Amino acid sequence: MQLTQLTNKKIDLKKQYRELYAASPDKAVLVEVPKQQILSIDGKGDPNTSPAFQQGVEALFPVAFKTKFLSKKELGRDYVVMPLEGLWWANDMADFTTANRDNWQWKIFIVQPDFISSELIEAARAEVKQKKNPPALDKLCFETLHEGTSVQILHVGPYAEEGPTIDRLHGFAREQNCSFDGRAQKHHEIYLSDMRKTAPEKLRTILRQPVTRK
Repeated sequence: MQLTQLTNKKIDLKKQYRELYAASPDKAVLVEVPKQQILSIDGKGDPNTSPAFQQGVEALFPVAFKTKFLSKKELGRDYVVMPLEGLWWANDMADFTTANRDNWQWKIFIVQPDFISSELIEAARAEVKQKKNPPALDKLCFETLHEGTSVQILHVGPYAEEGPTIDRLHGFAREQNCSFDGRAQKHHEIYLSDMRKTAPEKLRTILRQPVTRK
């Protein structure tokens, strides 16, 4: 990697793709989600009690921030680290709808700018391994996610109370003559609030569902 001249403008993908990150709690909308590079980790179990989930978060953020630092240093391109996001599903979707969380499967991730390379990610991982070496570090993946046509809405409040908002979102999808398979087109959550510092009633979460037009 070669050092390049630092650009003055810090890239913020939330602003660049405002329609994907500025949802309203009052109205569901259709969006077209482009291909995105993501730094991710897969797991299974209740996110409230599963050590794997916490370990995944503890591995994702150090590598994401180290990648940002290396991008600024080596590429001359600075950017805002994106929020945590998650895909959720179950092999038996009855477990998902009945909140049998022990059988939930998940992929948590942080979206990366399109100029970030796998080499930069690996360099960041190596530096994090030298300093912190979180347990799930070697499980991180750098991959592409393409959801395409989706419906989304903003949920304000505790995660455990998302049910009615999800029902509204699914109802909107049906109104738009859209369908989805919950295993193949996974329930998507974007955590706009810091769950460690925000009161449950003030949590802001975008709920997204990829769909197929009939």
